[in-house]
Amino acid sequence: MIITGTIVNVLAVLAGSALGLLFHARLPQRFVDILFQAIGLFTLALGIKMALGGQMWMLIVLSLIAGALFGELLKLEVFFDGLASRLAKRLRIGSARFNEGLLTAFLLYCMGSMTVLGAIEEGMGGKPDLYYLKSVMDGISSVALASGLGIGVMFSAVPLFVYQAGLTLLAFWFGTFFPESLIAEVSAVGGILLIGLGLNILKIAQIKMLNLLPALAFAALFGWLALEFGWAM
Repeated sequence: MIITGTIVNVLAVLAGSALGLLFHARLPQRFVDILFQAIGLFTLALGIKMALGGQMWMLIVLSLIAGALFGELLKLEVFFDGLASRLAKRLRIGSARFNEGLLTAFLLYCMGSMTVLGAIEEGMGGKPDLYYLKSVMDGISSVALASGLGIGVMFSAVPLFVYQAGLTLLAFWFGTFFPESLIAEVSAVGGILLIGLGLNILKIAQIKMLNLLPALAFAALFGWLALEFGWAM
């Protein structure tokens, strides 16, 4: 089955989140707060490491600008918040923490180069070893994330499945169009988004992260055009 790796990854997140929610229910608020801060610092560090892997900085800047304008035009933040808030209302939980947990977990699980490389590996017929490794890492991370951020982390498994399964199918059809240099630039843009997410978690800034998500698609598009036509970016 072509999306076996993604299914295993989703199951690992669900299992880890369930364990984290058990801890979350028993932890005093001060422990939840310090976990929240630890997650924010980790997100910043991971984002900086990923961002420094980029080489085509003009492409990265243009991708962020184009993605921000496109996301703001579509009002992705408003749409997502409304959707997540309705779901949180049905579950009778606080929508602010639910939204934050869902978004934080989804971005952490999906922004790394391992997500794209794993999709290419599985989509082109290989054994999904990268996704199996990622499943272990995400499962462990989801314990800590759900302990600090609550049940929204568990629901991040839904967009995680859609995103990774979609990438795997794209790789199945167009796998030869994903050179490593392009993956590095897309990952660098993802790293910058994680830096913004970390600043939000630590309450240093209030960045509309969802409105910036289209920057990933623009990075892939601009990167492919640059490689195809030999543009220096």
